[in-house]
Amino acid sequence: MTLFEIKLYFAYTSPYSYLAMQPAYDLELSHRVRVRFIPYGVNIRKVYGPLDREDADRRKVRYLYIDARRIAKERGLVIYPPKKIFSARLAFYGGLYAAKNQQFRPYSDRVFDRFWKQELDVENRDAISAIVAEVGLDSAEFVRYADTEAHADLEACFAEADRDKVFGVPTFIVGGEPFWGEDRIEWVIRKLDAQGLRR
Repeated sequence: MTLFEIKLYFAYTSPYSYLAMQPAYDLELSHRVRVRFIPYGVNIRKVYGPLDREDADRRKVRYLYIDARRIAKERGLVIYPPKKIFSARLAFYGGLYAAKNQQFRPYSDRVFDRFWKQELDVENRDAISAIVAEVGLDSAEFVRYADTEAHADLEACFAEADRDKVFGVPTFIVGGEPFWGEDRIEWVIRKLDAQGLRR
């Protein structure tokens, strides 16, 4: 059976991406679809505005985390706001490597869970390599990949995001139509239902 592909652009350092993952996994159970998870680097200052100038800006970001934590609590997840803005590039490399070896979900579940519990430094190569090994993959081969092909693979993801006119995460793309935010999942479902894709 041919499955209809939808895309989910995500970032490990986005709490709302974390909240979008399980609903995205569930789409593959409820509908005849395959979700392609595509890493996307977000400039948080461009999406949410400056973080360090005005009190109102800080209040806005603080509120976004409060909302994320409310949703997470309802789902039995933990989200502790990070103490700094992290680069997710190395974690993305791990996700790309895991996806090439059919281990994207177990790898990503661990990265999201530990990062948002403040138990994982996503910029630490040894920590990411350890998760790669934990899901049964070759950490030495991952390091080789990270040092060679990974950069070009990630840039290809960013270029695809530009073609899809993505500006933030999480963003679902369904038949070319964007849906930004984990709370847009009901609209995604309605669109899939309208296309007759429910199982």
